[in-house]
Amino acid sequence: MAPRETIIARLGRGSWSPLRGGDIAQAWRLDRDDGTRCFVKHLADAPDGFFAAEAAGLAFLAEPRAIAIPEVLDVADEPGAGFIALEWIEPGNSSATTDEELGRSLAQLHLSHPGSFGGDGSPAFLGSVPVDGTVAAGWPELWAEHRLRPLARLALDGGHLDAGVAARVEAVADRADSLAGPPEPPARVHGDLWSGNLLVDTHGRPWLIDPSAHGGHRETDLAMMRLFGGFSARCFAAYEEVHPLADGWEERVALHQLVPMLVHVILFGSAYRASLDSLLARLGA
Repeated sequence: MAPRETIIARLGRGSWSPLRGGDIAQAWRLDRDDGTRCFVKHLADAPDGFFAAEAAGLAFLAEPRAIAIPEVLDVADEPGAGFIALEWIEPGNSSATTDEELGRSLAQLHLSHPGSFGGDGSPAFLGSVPVDGTVAAGWPELWAEHRLRPLARLALDGGHLDAGVAARVEAVADRADSLAGPPEPPARVHGDLWSGNLLVDTHGRPWLIDPSAHGGHRETDLAMMRLFGGFSARCFAAYEEVHPLADGWEERVALHQLVPMLVHVILFGSAYRASLDSLLARLGA
């Protein structure tokens, strides 16, 4: 059975409208014959557990009811026909209060502390790149041993980095304890919070999608938001009103941006190598 037919057997028949914007998977709006509408995402060569990890991440973020998260309607990781179906969020435009609502809601999400850093041992991904989803003793261990070192090795083995740049990443990992800043409890983080993973509905309400959710450091989300832009100063100011950042956070932005930049090098190649080099230089590597 073709992948589309396999998905139809689960979701029902209807009209499929392709959507733009995703870098990795195909996406559609499905207007079902029963009159309901949903969002469907499919990746033919999805790694094992890929869509289950997304569904679990959305549930993890939705648990404290701090910020709007789409409901998962169905999910399957069948080889060649893996997909996730979400409630449809009708797209709209930002209102006068959208940015402030996002900042305050994100702060409340981060104040909802999971029990530990890392995950529960289930498969985990950043984009489509597998990452270690096990529990870590603290954030420096999570960042250095579960993210930086494995991703540097993956990039080196895949020919995306030369040995010299990989060694510079390893050198930053060696200094994770001294670079991490004041200890903080684990925060419930989105993990891949760029502007493409933010939806705004017809009421101007912000919604988060496509997470790499885990128990992490809240500065990771805020640094990712600054990596490619798209978030206003009003959003960050509203966040600070609810959950002020620790002193020295500006110096730690490059540290938190290093992992997503490594993932971009692995996924998209040489276009991001200069940016990676710049981050490493800012970190003294």
